[in-house]
Amino acid sequence: MDLARTEVAPPRRSRKESATRMGLMALPVAFFAVFFAYPVTAIVARGLKTDGAWRFGRIGEVLAQYDIRHVLWFTTWQAFASTALTLLIALPGAYVFARFDFRGKQVLRAVVTVPFVLPTVVVGTAFLALVGRGGLLDQLWGVRLDTTVWAILLAHVFFNYAVVVRTVGGLWSQLDPRQEEAARMLGASRFAAWRKVTLPALSPAVAAAALMVFLFTFTSFGVVQILGGPTFSTLEVEIYRQTSEIFDLATAAVLTIVQFVAVGAILAVHAWTVRRRETALRLVAPEVTVRRPRGAGQWALLGGVLASILVLLVLPLGVLVQRSLDAPGGYGFAYYKALTSADSGIFLVAPIAAIGNSLEYALAATAIAVVIGGLAAAALTLPQSRLRSTGGTSMTRRLVRGFDALLMLPLGVSAVTVGFGFLIALDEPPLDLRSSWILVPLAQALVGVPFVVRTMLPVLRAVDGRLREAAAVLGASPWRVWREVDLPMVRRALLIAAGFAFAVSLGEFGATVFIARPDNPTLPVAVARLLGRAGDLNYGQAMALSTILMVVCAVALLLLERIRTDRTGEF
Repeated sequence: MDLARTEVAPPRRSRKESATRMGLMALPVAFFAVFFAYPVTAIVARGLKTDGAWRFGRIGEVLAQYDIRHVLWFTTWQAFASTALTLLIALPGAYVFARFDFRGKQVLRAVVTVPFVLPTVVVGTAFLALVGRGGLLDQLWGVRLDTTVWAILLAHVFFNYAVVVRTVGGLWSQLDPRQEEAARMLGASRFAAWRKVTLPALSPAVAAAALMVFLFTFTSFGVVQILGGPTFSTLEVEIYRQTSEIFDLATAAVLTIVQFVAVGAILAVHAWTVRRRETALRLVAPEVTVRRPRGAGQWALLGGVLASILVLLVLPLGVLVQRSLDAPGGYGFAYYKALTSADSGIFLVAPIAAIGNSLEYALAATAIAVVIGGLAAAALTLPQSRLRSTGGTSMTRRLVRGFDALLMLPLGVSAVTVGFGFLIALDEPPLDLRSSWILVPLAQALVGVPFVVRTMLPVLRAVDGRLREAAAVLGASPWRVWREVDLPMVRRALLIAAGFAFAVSLGEFGATVFIARPDNPTLPVAVARLLGRAGDLNYGQAMALSTILMVVCAVALLLLERIRTDRTGEF
């Protein structure tokens, strides 16, 4: 009697699947090799190589410097503090969005997501208008926070609130509440039931959200650059300073290596938590778990969450709009009209031209990100045949996990290093692109690809593989199978992925600040340059451009929410 039948894939089928997977991975791997690994390696080699010989002793010399150790310490502890503060403030919001049904919920969900896709330059500018010199707090109570770490921490909460709400709230909305109710019927208190039933189920999602928040705050650049001033510096800011101001490429290279190692460790732990979240739980439809708030306690919780959203998320954006309209002659559009003039001497063109430049770059970057990310997501979700020998299966799984980690690296590796690496590495034929307009979209697409992949993966994994197999049996080619089976099911997710890629490309700053030409500035670069110049006119124009950028991102997010489903993606 056969007690353990093992399905054995025919060798031809196994080879065909491997060839298909490799074919799908070829373009994404080539893209990341040429436009990510090569520039980063080039800048590291430029800093650590002298007369053809590697100087690895430079690593110890740099890390021995007191200023560098202080930067490492500040980068680490502010990331921990930002993560803890974000979880403390956002977890109640995750519960409210997961379990309560109230009027305006979908619009509010879009509102809390807007900060996440806003350029960090806009976030820094908004908080500068709120807590900086002449800001709202300064006018009302004489309080300034722009020279303190609190401004950075609050801006990080503002930026990452949606990460916790989306990641934890998405899972919380699908946990069966009857399990907790059963524990209470057996005599457990409300808190004990939550601690023993719900919290263990949520812990992978909470850990994944915490790791992503830590990653984003550990690599923070625009927020710290604007709000930290000369007092505070993260690794990313220090890499920028060493590269563009001091021209010490050796120190910049060492800091890039340190950040790369740290980010790699964070992503490895994050991948482990994601696998736990995918395999350990039995979930129900979100519609089953939501209800109207009941009792004074639940209404108070809803009111508290709404108040925190108003103060921490809406107020900074409102102040940003108010400052853009507060001209010397009274409220009006004077600063917006000034954007049409090129007389400031900061740009070779009128600042308003940055809007068109940004839209063109973002559309090109979106097209690149969708193609590369779509192929990568298809490769990651291609079914794996079960082989009699587990060696092939384990090797394939390791390959897929390594490829998945590669796709996430641009979110954590220094964008400043990538941008400067573009200038150094892509300056000789056949890759002499320094004078080409495509350089900016290529850098922006690197950041957009992870969002495309993370949006497409859950939907592609939900497609029943038997539909593909049936189409193949009927004689359909792989291209026709994808067009007739996969595409109709993932069309909505593809639109959402394109929207996310467009929003993040529009706001990319770290790499673009190096490679955007003076006659073709992007919106984030234009805002940063205006803020770097003294004068009320420059400050007002920066506020006006930031408001325009915020409105474009907000409109994109609201459109995405109208076509989004609860299962469409991880963001």
